[in-house]
Amino acid sequence: MRLKVREQVKTLLSQEGIKQKDLVLMLSEKTGKKYTQTSLAQKLGRGSLTYNEVMIIAEILGYDIQYIKEN
Repeated sequence: MRLKVREQVKTLLSQEGIKQKDLVLMLSEKTGKKYTQTSLAQKLGRGSLTYNEVMIIAEILGYDIQYIKEN
């Protein structure tokens, strides 16, 4: 079973020792858009993060998203 984006982001935040409120600040700074803890939590809960937002979060946390072909 694959983890949903919410669980993936929370796991990565935990691994990197970054709090969600700090991610919100970094997202706002990087994108120039206003993010709040509530808005990010809602997007994670609904699974409505855009692909671009996921890519930015991965970059902020120092990760690269890879595509691996399934057999």
